[in-house]
Amino acid sequence: MGRVGADKQQPWANRVFPGRFLVVSLENAGNRVTQEKMLDSFADWKEREAMAESMIPLVGKLYRDHNVVTSLFGRPIINRSVIDIIKAHRFVRQVEQNGLSVRETLPVLEQLATLKLGPSRIDIGKLAMKFKSQDQFAELNDFLRDELKEVLGGEQPESESGQDVVLYGFGRIGRLMARILIERAGGGAGLNLRAIVVRNGGAENDLAKRTSLLRRDSVHGSFRGTLSIDEENQCIIANGVRIQVIYSNSPDSIDYTQYGINNAIVVDNTGKWRDEEGLGLHLKCPGVSRVVLTAPGKGEMKNIVYGVNHDLISTDDRIVSAASCTTNAITPILKALLDKYGIENGHVETVHAYTNDQNLIDNYHKGDRRGRAAALNMVVTETGAAKAVAKAIPELKGKLTGNAIRVPTPNVSLAILNLNLKSSTTVDELNDYLRECSLYSDLQKQIDYVKSLEVVSSDFVGSRYAGIVDAEATIVDGDRCVLYVWYDNEFGYSCQVNRILQHMAGVMYPVFPHS
Repeated sequence: MGRVGADKQQPWANRVFPGRFLVVSLENAGNRVTQEKMLDSFADWKEREAMAESMIPLVGKLYRDHNVVTSLFGRPIINRSVIDIIKAHRFVRQVEQNGLSVRETLPVLEQLATLKLGPSRIDIGKLAMKFKSQDQFAELNDFLRDELKEVLGGEQPESESGQDVVLYGFGRIGRLMARILIERAGGGAGLNLRAIVVRNGGAENDLAKRTSLLRRDSVHGSFRGTLSIDEENQCIIANGVRIQVIYSNSPDSIDYTQYGINNAIVVDNTGKWRDEEGLGLHLKCPGVSRVVLTAPGKGEMKNIVYGVNHDLISTDDRIVSAASCTTNAITPILKALLDKYGIENGHVETVHAYTNDQNLIDNYHKGDRRGRAAALNMVVTETGAAKAVAKAIPELKGKLTGNAIRVPTPNVSLAILNLNLKSSTTVDELNDYLRECSLYSDLQKQIDYVKSLEVVSSDFVGSRYAGIVDAEATIVDGDRCVLYVWYDNEFGYSCQVNRILQHMAGVMYPVFPHS
């Protein structure tokens, strides 16, 4: 017993137990540090969240009162949530060496709200980054006044009526066009959606069903806002915008002036008429001045890819085509490559989401292979996109071939550009050039850029760009390159159509900062 008691007092006991207490003490200290970091991170998040929250009314006021559309490195922040705004800031890390915080953009937005500005498109992210690169003693207010002097003190448009727009057809593109036009209604001096034209299906609840399709979308989610129906007057009221629903089975049988619609641009989404003779039927209707086709046009009709050849549209052009979604996706990137490297020739392979012209299950179809079930098969088919590029870029006539594979996904497609260039390059050089084009060139609204090993097709649902370069997939071997270009073949294309409408209506406002 004595020895046991003595053992309890042996020196090893004094070495072990204090050590154990030391370990516990260090662990506690580590936990305190971790907890402090957690609290710091959460406090930082709450601060940024509060700042983003305070940006929302400023963004809205600039838009409603001054027709100033604000964005952040090309990402729109109008009608966006707090989380959307914070994520837009996070995106900057992908495309610039340095990140961007709401702490840097909020002061820019606050200063803009104090200025009397004319209609414009202002990227507060790029302005904030540009200001950071200035002399450290520069004043933000002075910097902004100098950058925006072209629209400083500018007057608002005299007309409060804006440009009347009619959507002829209310399918996938028609409904997405409606969403874009309603979202950008602003003060009413831009593009105003006045009516949609659909075939008379004869159903008693036809108006309710069409409104429901606008409200809920399996791919693009719920409509941002409120919708109601005026059955008596056959109208849909979307976020306060009154849209007349007109039933007609032919494009030349409507008197739009009876609905108070004048000088309207009709957007034909049906694809049924694709030549000037057929589309010209719209022009026989009172109240119509011009027509835009949302499909490749036939004959000598101008096929327009906004950003590349929209300057070809003259005031005398009564009918133009917005080309196809694939043509819009690849043409801006091909134009950028042509300008810097030159293009000898190449092949375009499109991995395309299935569309409504395919059969859901095996059944007769006049097109080759398209009769087979769209959701169960990859279907090799043709595409005219490669040849259509030449209508926007004549230098590429006869230099590109193309084919398509329809795959079992409902939206977002991928164009693979296999090109022989006229000069050699490297992966890093080519990617850096395309990144620069996406940020600061005249094609910044058409070309987007992503550098991630984890992105997949669904990540690009809702993209407003014509095409998105997947930098991690780029292959270069001397003067040969392979580029992978994602595109939302529904929404991204609809945004391109909307830009054509803005151009034709004369509501394309100056963009700041200048590239």
